[in-house]
Amino acid sequence: MPELFHHRKEYLKSTLSEDQVSNDPFIQFHNWFNEVTDAGLSYPTAMVLSTCDADNRPSSRIVLLKEFNAEGFMFFTHYLSRKGKHIGRNPFGSLLFPWHELERQVRIEGTVEKVDKTTSDIYFGSRPEGSMVAAWTSPQSETIPSREYLERIEKKYRHQFASGKIERPPDWGGFLLKPDLFEFWQGRENRLHDRIEYYLEGKNWEIRRLAP
Repeated sequence: MPELFHHRKEYLKSTLSEDQVSNDPFIQFHNWFNEVTDAGLSYPTAMVLSTCDADNRPSSRIVLLKEFNAEGFMFFTHYLSRKGKHIGRNPFGSLLFPWHELERQVRIEGTVEKVDKTTSDIYFGSRPEGSMVAAWTSPQSETIPSREYLERIEKKYRHQFASGKIERPPDWGGFLLKPDLFEFWQGRENRLHDRIEYYLEGKNWEIRRLAP
């Protein structure tokens, strides 16, 4: 077994205090997101989405953030995938942005709901052709017999759509996570990390510091 006890590092890059953050968590996220994109991280929009099934058994995977605004955080997927089915039965989820290079992470919790069909259509139409065909090809999260099976299905759809517009599959579209909690984490020396949490109290955001 590999020895992992001594795999550690110190966090020395930045600080986070109550007087540094915005009163609005969406603005604070926007500020940090700008810093992340300015730093040139490879996948600034990659986020870990966690959902639970009807028995509260959790499942996590990485998805890509496609839009955020004062309402929430948007991503797209198959509605009949594992995560889509989870959300249909248990409409709560969490997001985690692991921005390791800046020694930061952001955790967001809230309710998840489908976006409207027009928004899903607009985003689907912006995707590369290969990605649009893939949305028709893949029965996401279902068992398939082989890679070759998937490639045969893709070839069939490429032929089908060769001379026309590729419409959005009816079981594919967007979700919006509407937050009721944010946590901004900044790594600090000796594991005394900074953790600033925003939580929704009625219609107002309250701020508190959490112990590391």
